[in-house]
Amino acid sequence: MAVYHEGARALQDRLGVRTAADHVGQMVGEGIKPVAAAFLELQPLLVLGAADPVTGRVWASALTGAPGFARATDPHRMSVTGSVRPGDPLARASATAGTPVATIALDPRTRRRMRLNGRLRPTARGFAVTAEKVFANCPKYIQRRQSYETVDGRTPAIPRTGTELTHEQREFIAAADTFFLATVGPGGVEVSHRGGNPGFVRPASPHELTWRDYPGNNMFLTLGNIEADPRAGLLFLDWTTGTTLQLTGEARTVFGPDGERGVRFTALEVVETESALPLRWSAPEYSPANPPRSG
Repeated sequence: MAVYHEGARALQDRLGVRTAADHVGQMVGEGIKPVAAAFLELQPLLVLGAADPVTGRVWASALTGAPGFARATDPHRMSVTGSVRPGDPLARASATAGTPVATIALDPRTRRRMRLNGRLRPTARGFAVTAEKVFANCPKYIQRRQSYETVDGRTPAIPRTGTELTHEQREFIAAADTFFLATVGPGGVEVSHRGGNPGFVRPASPHELTWRDYPGNNMFLTLGNIEADPRAGLLFLDWTTGTTLQLTGEARTVFGPDGERGVRFTALEVVETESALPLRWSAPEYSPANPPRSG
């Protein structure tokens, strides 16, 4: 299994971190270890990233359920009970056998996360993913949320779609401390977490967002994909009301003269769904790793 493709290698070499990336890459495996299986079975939230098999557009979607709804059925397969809601941008992908997908299970209570990528197969109760790449990430930039509750009777509204961000949606993004980013590339699909203090994502216009790329594990799986293929999908959550905001479009990495990296994202389609998720989380404790907002 090749952990890195040419896009990731190009960035590692540009920044002089190939050796460090090789060291971190040793943690990536094809199987689900018992500690990862135990972690997965405790989670009420799973984020799915994929490209729509017809349009080719990349999206990230959220799935929820009682702990155990996503679990490892053997060392090479994850089973999910349920699927994305009808009308979700990834409804077609999640019903298509063989779709390359990426998932991330993130636990705000412990600031832990686990990523599992592979091929999807619909099942009678939801879908399964045959694992091709499994690994954990460090707790950097994850906001701690101590607890959650499931709100009975919360019903998803009819999704509102558009080709640009409304004023209210830009305010929603500007107040966010977390989002999920799905990308595609020669190595397959990736879905990653991005976090920071509110304001770390900047809506520059109804069509454009920017954010700094904070120092991480030097793998550059996400930015490597962007280097090879600009298609990307973003998912923002309201951790209190359950509203989701999904964007699909194109991203590119921007390097500043001071050595800072940033990402510029152009939205092509926007989907907002009020009360999409039944979970209500406690207020965040911001990660001590979050850099202060600049400017």
